[in-house]
Amino acid sequence: MEVVGEAETETRALKPCLLRRNHSREQHGVAASCLEELRRKACDILAIDKSLAPVTLVLAEDGTIVDDDDYFLCLPSNTKFVALANNEKWAYSNSDGGTAWISQESFDVDETDSGAGLKWKHVARQLKEDLSSIILLSEEDLQVLIDVPCSDLAQELCQSCITVQGLQNTLQQVLDQREEARQSKQLLELYLQALEKEGSILSKQQESSASFSDDMDAVDAGTNRESSSGVTLTGQVLTALKEKPAPELSLSSRDLELVTKEDPRALAAALSWDVKKTETVQQACRQELGRRLQQVQSLRSLRSMSTRKSSLPGEPPEPKRAKQEPA
Repeated sequence: MEVVGEAETETRALKPCLLRRNHSREQHGVAASCLEELRRKACDILAIDKSLAPVTLVLAEDGTIVDDDDYFLCLPSNTKFVALANNEKWAYSNSDGGTAWISQESFDVDETDSGAGLKWKHVARQLKEDLSSIILLSEEDLQVLIDVPCSDLAQELCQSCITVQGLQNTLQQVLDQREEARQSKQLLELYLQALEKEGSILSKQQESSASFSDDMDAVDAGTNRESSSGVTLTGQVLTALKEKPAPELSLSSRDLELVTKEDPRALAAALSWDVKKTETVQQACRQELGRRLQQVQSLRSLRSMSTRKSSLPGEPPEPKRAKQEPA
């Protein structure tokens, strides 16, 4: 068992990353297989004193804290990180190129043709780094790549038009699967609502507790207004949460993680919801994020197994059988 564990550790892929200190433009290229290794190398290369531990790694683009190994493995190669020593806070710098994650705020501000063209190219480069990131894209990003002319996308990905046409068909299938999941969830909710209406006992209980629930909603709303300033989500994400059915299927994995990290009361105030409904949506986002990350990990495990099998030495090819002539 120990030999197998050592073999898996040795074959674990290294991810190239870029590191720098806060308020510094000097970058260092490193490669690490996990977050702990990246933190250790950051302390050594950036000369961070051990007394300033713990060191926090954040995305240079927007300051997102990266503290999960699965999320780290899903990031593209050459992602830029800022190493923050104890009590340091991330500060935005115009020199930050960031990662292949697309900052949604930039597209809320700039809706020109050049901005739209830049967006699909960024998403295409993310796919070029790792095709399994299809699972992590939002519905909007999927639709952007589907709408791009096949010849333009083929040129960006350095692939043939036939290959890119197959890729766009796959993107459409992923989009259709999310829509089917959304419709199934809506049908289930309608069915449950019909059962509640048919139960006379439930309807009487609702009438008797109507005044009490109204009072509680008013108290919750008053409390939530005090904490609404803590919401850091973009307007587009809030709109998707409020208006789209099964919003967790519409958001990218990065947006899903941000939703799960929000304070339920602050998010409820921003959406004009009650806290219970907000927590339910956050739980759905958490489950969807976990499902996508698990799919990415499974794809990468299968890929590494296939690579190892194809590179095993000392396996002679099977001899071809002689073709028998019919009697």
